Amino acid sequence: MSSIIPNSVIGAVANVIAAHYFSHSKLNSLFMEAGAPGDVPEGNCETKCSTWLKRCNEDSNVDALEVLGGVIQNFMDIEPTTCLFDGGIIENDITKGQARITAALEKNQLTYKMNGYVLDAGSSITTKTLEDYLKKGDFTSIEVEFERAISNINSDPHASITAASAIIESVLKYYIERNELTMPTRMNIGPLWQTVRQHLPLNRDAQLNEDQNKILTGVTTIIDGVGAFRSHIGSAHGRGSVPPAISTHEARLAINVAHSVTTFVIEELTHS
Repeated sequence: MSSIIPNSVIGAVANVIAAHYFSHSKLNSLFMEAGAPGDVPEGNCETKCSTWLKRCNEDSNVDALEVLGGVIQNFMDIEPTTCLFDGGIIENDITKGQARITAALEKNQLTYKMNGYVLDAGSSITTKTLEDYLKKGDFTSIEVEFERAISNINSDPHASITAASAIIESVLKYYIERNELTMPTRMNIGPLWQTVRQHLPLNRDAQLNEDQNKILTGVTTIIDGVGAFRSHIGSAHGRGSVPPAISTHEARLAINVAHSVTTFVIEELTHS
């Protein structure tokens, strides 16, 4: 995902945020806390906002969209309100500002998610978070995400399966990108695993090589099953008014399998 803030988004955000806070001290704190780089820019409130956002684009060490999300979070997360006047609905300045920023993001195939996430349209917060962890080599947080999936099994096994599948897909994609392999046309678990499997090194001992290959052949079948399970049971593809029933231990099986494969691939990455 590109981390560049489009100019049209910068224009909309600078105008809306400057008018909303209308205070240099508040804007300074807002941008600094969001991770905007450098000293406080000169100029009026709107110019300051615009300059600081452009500076984020120019700094290769800064995730500009992450800073943008932090800057607009408090404003965008305000509950929209309207009022009635002579039988009609009148939007207040906050509602209008939120709509303006949303429209600017949508024109650039971006979307805002609550709690300060600016993502490619169609992406999920889970996917974005996992991508960040992997790029930073923060594999411990991947383990935490699995623990969260396990902890949610009793309350929502469908969502737990979806989360576990998203983790393994992200790890497989990262392995492919890290090793500069050709990404498959279909970006679901099966094709991703086949690409990774062909690149995985096998034991040098001939007998152990054969044994390991048998294990990986079995994993391929299991991976296909997890992917199908997600499509038919998980929350990602819509479950209708009455979702298929699934027990906790059935969900745990799928999640534990995904965890085992993910751990194996991550260890290959760390030892390569």
